Amino acid sequence: MSENNKKIEVKNLYKIFGRHIKKAQELLAEGKTKEEILAETGSTIGVNNANFSINDNEIFVIMGLSGSGKSTLIRMFNRLIEPTSGQIELDGQNIMDLDKNGLREMRRKKMSMVFQGFALFPNRTILENAAYGLEVQGIDKEEREQKAHDSLEMVGLVGNDNMYPKELSGGMQQRVGLARAITNDPEILLMDEAFSALDPLNRREMQNELIELQRKLNKTIIFISHDLNEALRIGDRIMMMRNGDIVQIDTPEDLLRHPKNEYVRKFIENVDRTKILNASHVMFRPTTVNIEKDGPKITLHRMKTDGISSIFVTDSQDRFVGLADADDVNELIKQDKNDLRSILKTNVPTTTADTPINELIEGISKSPMPYVVLDDDKKLLGIIIRSSVLEAISGREVDHNE
Repeated sequence: MSENNKKIEVKNLYKIFGRHIKKAQELLAEGKTKEEILAETGSTIGVNNANFSINDNEIFVIMGLSGSGKSTLIRMFNRLIEPTSGQIELDGQNIMDLDKNGLREMRRKKMSMVFQGFALFPNRTILENAAYGLEVQGIDKEEREQKAHDSLEMVGLVGNDNMYPKELSGGMQQRVGLARAITNDPEILLMDEAFSALDPLNRREMQNELIELQRKLNKTIIFISHDLNEALRIGDRIMMMRNGDIVQIDTPEDLLRHPKNEYVRKFIENVDRTKILNASHVMFRPTTVNIEKDGPKITLHRMKTDGISSIFVTDSQDRFVGLADADDVNELIKQDKNDLRSILKTNVPTTTADTPINELIEGISKSPMPYVVLDDDKKLLGIIIRSSVLEAISGREVDHNE
């Protein structure tokens, strides 16, 4: 994802609700607070001077408590709510300049919205609900139903085409809402607390579904949430809002490690880090030797230099071969032998970089050896030791030079 590949750019965006908008703008310019402006004018500051960009093909999560301005903001992207002032540029075009026809075309072809309350038509079948956007566009029945059928399959609703919404669970109904959105093949998905009405199990399943869909479709997804664990799980970047203001925009990792102020710090203090962090966050690169060029004496010298009692052995392509202990290397030298392979421990536990920490905790706590992190080609990416996991869970920075 390139920082230069901007899909949406928001510039000096304001939304003020009330009758005395001009006076409220003047008070904002004077530095008055949201509460002071409300008391003096009766106007509410929904969004205050928002400036940010959203990259192509990223999941951008906007989060905050009730009244933070997040839902107001997402509805300004497709002008369901008209901004008071400012610009929203989509692929370089200011959507504020669109007339009714241009706005209608943008909503039909470039953006689709998935609502919290499903918003399905009760008297239409699941297939007809999923095809509705294409029906509005005038696409012929056979084509739109085939595309809707494909979308329903993509979200795991095979064989449900002729059922009605009342016959489905809440989780299945939300899948229909998602299928309807992607049937239009929009460039942007707007999702306003789309999973918040679901029970925890269905919510988790829908988060997994969204992540998998994004791998296949590579859309730009703008996702509103008040649930930090959800935001950290699905977001490429997260924007925190408070009282209409943008507080911080960061990756999930940097948000956890570097909260900008006390508000963000309190917001994240109770997050379950084991569900968010994965092996890549806690691994580090160990000392290694190359089995194809390094013999026992070089191996022992490197271990003594680094003050370690075991060392990881790779081949010339950096593929993991095994683990050598100092005692075994010493014995090899005494016997005047040169084959490191004969003493390697190969039953070392391994994992992948994207494995969540909560799936590793039990194994790491019982293993006498570090976990080795490998890629698909068995190349050694790093190792994980017990203290790394404990430090990450506690929120401490991991420093392996201590």
